[in-house]
Amino acid sequence: MTQVLVALLGGAVSALAFPRFGPGLLIVPGVTLFMWALRRARGRGHGAVIGLVFGLVFFTGLMWWSIELGLIALLPLVIVLSLFPAALGWGVGGHAGSPPLVWFGYAVGGWALMELVRYHFPFSGLEWGGAGYALSAFDPVRAAASLIGTSGWTVLVVVLAAALVLALEGERSTLVMGALAAPFVMVLIGMILTAITSLPDSDPIEVAIVQGSTPCPYEKCPPDERLRTYQQHLELTEEIEPGSADLVVWAEGSSGSFNADPVQNPEVGAAIGEEAARIGAWIIVGTDRPISEENWVNANVVFSPDGEIVGEYRKQQGVPFGEYIPFRPLFDWIPDLEQVPRDMVPGNEPVVFDTGFATLGSVISFEGSFARYSLQHVRAGADLIVIATNEGSYGTTPASDQLIAMTRMRAAELGVPVAHAAVTGKSVVIDQSGDFASSFSGLGTREIIEGVVYRGSRTFYSYAGDWMLYVSVALGLLVAWRRRRLLVSR
Repeated sequence: MTQVLVALLGGAVSALAFPRFGPGLLIVPGVTLFMWALRRARGRGHGAVIGLVFGLVFFTGLMWWSIELGLIALLPLVIVLSLFPAALGWGVGGHAGSPPLVWFGYAVGGWALMELVRYHFPFSGLEWGGAGYALSAFDPVRAAASLIGTSGWTVLVVVLAAALVLALEGERSTLVMGALAAPFVMVLIGMILTAITSLPDSDPIEVAIVQGSTPCPYEKCPPDERLRTYQQHLELTEEIEPGSADLVVWAEGSSGSFNADPVQNPEVGAAIGEEAARIGAWIIVGTDRPISEENWVNANVVFSPDGEIVGEYRKQQGVPFGEYIPFRPLFDWIPDLEQVPRDMVPGNEPVVFDTGFATLGSVISFEGSFARYSLQHVRAGADLIVIATNEGSYGTTPASDQLIAMTRMRAAELGVPVAHAAVTGKSVVIDQSGDFASSFSGLGTREIIEGVVYRGSRTFYSYAGDWMLYVSVALGLLVAWRRRRLLVSR
């Protein structure tokens, strides 16, 4: 019972490490409490219960804001996510009495494997809640993320937590001492990188985010909501002085549907194009476009300073049960899912645009919470990223702050500035180090957010990806293989 209560406490402390609470360093004691409980598990079943309790408390505390969409959104999400630490508990719980090196290998390797699977399954997975994201406020952490990524910091948090558990047991081996030192060595490397890193050798890029909001933020709107949302964004854009911006960003869903999509409605496209030509700026506009009675696309449409549409990026990863219904016939009996009458048709590749001042890439809302989609664009040549989101479904909850924390790590690990644009959430311009290059917008406000950034340059992480997760899994498998060989030889 004690172990379960400690896991419960660990889940609560871990959730408090994320916005809007904090500080982010709480993630270390939170994960340590969970590791302590697993070290004392009485077998696999007990370990699974410990993991399940940790997961239920952590993911509920982290993502309680999804209840804004109804209990049908929160409960299945939390239950499915909690199965991952439960599986970890089942695996590690079977080795609770193993020698320190063996247990350490199972704990760290098992956690890395859990995250790799969770980031991709089910329905393309969910990266929200990765331990490394809790540390986004710390400059040295973000600087070192250029080498190891946010996923690398997740590994180091677990390494430190597992080593602390062993140290509390009196273990003073080279392994434990090295593991305790590893995160601090990486922080030192981050401090050095912060001190010696200078801005890329490029001209300043002036970014203006147009947060036009909706006619009725966080409430049900009249039938012409999308048209009025577009009009509000257009009116704000008309306030931007000619020559004062290189890039103007409208967020996800700032235009669209049948009556305000710039591709299907020539008048809308012409009005936005006129603003691009007047300002002399590239404009990127978020739109959703019905393409049939059953399907639609979510896209970022790009206008050149000539006022012409030069292309679009289509969102590759929709929100399961929010933008599409997986295996729809199986879920027809759930009334709440009638709110999703069409399924989003995903794009299949990154799309970048050479603007002259930078190569522009963009991802849309949910995709911004995954490293892999922004990484795709950077590998395709992007050195400036737009993360266009809406946040209209989550009111004044911490959802927007949590996504911005992820965006800060995304900018730092990839070495590119990011324009984080929301319709009713918070908008901000972020430089390639993860620092804020502008003020924050308010929630649900109508305003223009301006910031100056510089073209990014690729990092080691942008080439190597989530290498620390794979190395940790490999070392865990090596420990398991060596232990099995020792047992067989006996």
